[in-house]
Amino acid sequence: MAEEAGSPRLDPYAVLRNPDYRWFIASMWLVTLGLQMQGVVVGWQVYERTGDPLALGLVGLSEALPFLGVALFGGHAADRLNRLRLCMTSTLSLALCSVLLLLFTWRSLTGPLASQVAPIYGIIFLTGIVRAFYRPANVALGTDLLPKELYAAGSTWRVSVFHSGMVIGPAIGGLVYAWKGPIAAHLLVGLLLLAGFAGLLPLRYTPKAVRPLEGSIFASLGEGLRFVFSQRLLLSTISLDLFAVLFGGAVAVLPVFAKEVLNTGPHGLGLLRAAPAVGSVLMGLTLAHLPPLRRAGRTLLICVAAFGMFTIAFAISRSFLLSCLLLAASGAVDNVSVVLRATLLQTLTPEHMLGRVSSVNQVFIGSSNEIGAFESGLAARLMGLVPSVVFGGCMTLLVVAFTTWRVPELRKMDRIG
Repeated sequence: MAEEAGSPRLDPYAVLRNPDYRWFIASMWLVTLGLQMQGVVVGWQVYERTGDPLALGLVGLSEALPFLGVALFGGHAADRLNRLRLCMTSTLSLALCSVLLLLFTWRSLTGPLASQVAPIYGIIFLTGIVRAFYRPANVALGTDLLPKELYAAGSTWRVSVFHSGMVIGPAIGGLVYAWKGPIAAHLLVGLLLLAGFAGLLPLRYTPKAVRPLEGSIFASLGEGLRFVFSQRLLLSTISLDLFAVLFGGAVAVLPVFAKEVLNTGPHGLGLLRAAPAVGSVLMGLTLAHLPPLRRAGRTLLICVAAFGMFTIAFAISRSFLLSCLLLAASGAVDNVSVVLRATLLQTLTPEHMLGRVSSVNQVFIGSSNEIGAFESGLAARLMGLVPSVVFGGCMTLLVVAFTTWRVPELRKMDRIG
């Protein structure tokens, strides 16, 4: 895609020349690495102990419920408090949750706790609360560290670094679990999260001036909600992603596919979990070297539709290699939609509302991953594994068709920013 005549030369590495932003994304990468490892380890633990796909869905639900309950308050905190300190506190809290998982796993290797999963759900519940504060603070802090003209490039690199952690984390989690067992895996998760906390220490950050609070905290939360619902383009992109992930994701039932369909173990599960992120990273590196996308709305709709089709193809695949390739392709198209939505959010939102608007976005998007995990587990129990994933992919295609029909301005949206 050629640059327009007279436009400034594209510098895809400008954001990486900012030392504070480098520390920021390094910390985010380590946290992502640890949490993705934790997802694989907990998923395999729960399925080994129960043999029930619905139990995997309950892992997602146990994280989504507290997240939904406090996410807006997390966004309010990100707009009222020092964003760096909030990120540091929540990162350290995530590390403490991983220590609790380690201690429970150690105590439950033998004896009456060996088949228990309720304590795992309880610790994941706590993790959901902490992530409700970490996510909006992280997004807002990353935006504060860059000038506005680098928002799009910053979003591309942040998403790419995030997904590179999603590549390596599940693979390492599966390999360590298969090689040394769950205790070693949980220990490594805790060390990575502590390293993520340490990565925030060198940041030189000057907090933005905080506007005086007008009215109650609930009025402040309502301001963020009203802003999102007043921005039709932003609301439609968030809603599109929400329903696509809610219906089209198959990540929650990957342990079942790995064990029952593709006949592999924890190492194979790790590779399957990593495959979408491989595709995402490759796409992210491609986008970083291109000028801002034109016809962004149409591109977004096409990518979400492709995500649904790749999900359907994955469901009917019986080849481990083909399944990995299809998951990678789904990750590649998902990366485009994530970058476009993140850039739109940063561009449209005033700085003093970034935390609250990011938290509203996370209520829609972040919780859809966990609630989608529950939906996947429940659908697999009721419809069967393969039919449930095919159904989810078809629902994603219907959501794209409905959005294209009802929100024509999204289809016509050109370059963002």
